[in-house]
Amino acid sequence: MKRELAMGINAVEGLVRHAPERIVRVWIRPGNRRLEMLEAQLRECGVSIEPADQQRLDRKAGRVPHQGVIAEFQPLPPIDEASLKDVVRARGENTLLLILDGVQDPHNLGACLRSAAAAGADAVVVPRDRAAGMSPAARRVAAGGAEQVPVAVVTNLARTMRMLADHGVWLVGLAGEATDTLYHAPLSGPVGLVLGSEDRGLRQLTRKHCDALVRIPMPGEMESLNVSVSAGIALFEVVRRRSQ
Repeated sequence: MKRELAMGINAVEGLVRHAPERIVRVWIRPGNRRLEMLEAQLRECGVSIEPADQQRLDRKAGRVPHQGVIAEFQPLPPIDEASLKDVVRARGENTLLLILDGVQDPHNLGACLRSAAAAGADAVVVPRDRAAGMSPAARRVAAGGAEQVPVAVVTNLARTMRMLADHGVWLVGLAGEATDTLYHAPLSGPVGLVLGSEDRGLRQLTRKHCDALVRIPMPGEMESLNVSVSAGIALFEVVRRRSQ
């Protein structure tokens, strides 16, 4: 099975909490209290640990900040459209999906995954092409979210959205120019929140497959929000509604 690297304290802690059985080995630099606590947790899990100095860690990490720890692990494999369909069938009325239409920045993808995990989303859907993938940078920002929420990598986002609609998922796209607001949108039952890329937003074809387009009210002078911030707001609006 393919192995990847997770870099940074939060990313490795996320692996320890949610998938310690998939950690192969860890390189760690003797250092601060958090690193010492993390090392103790790793040893309790029986993980192989190799002491490493700053230079060795820098070489392994490349340009990704590592904070003194890097883990080699077997990643949770992405799911396909058929498996996504099974998720929707299993979750039924409680389905909550986050659909990202071409998010390019791995840091934004990681932040979206972290919010999706915190909100209890059932999957994050991303296109295979022209979008950020699950890189070490994305996993670092996700802080373990990538090990909690399945990522569905699909070849045709429009076709996947049609499939979700056929299975009763209400697809809500976020668009700054929309008339209706998120806070007045129907969000009961199975929901898929659809967000576009950082620069262009939702593509026209993606818009056509949304059941509703809504905006996040912004009384301030900013015209838009970062995609990961928008995702967090939308996800937790669904959580809020379901808790009432």
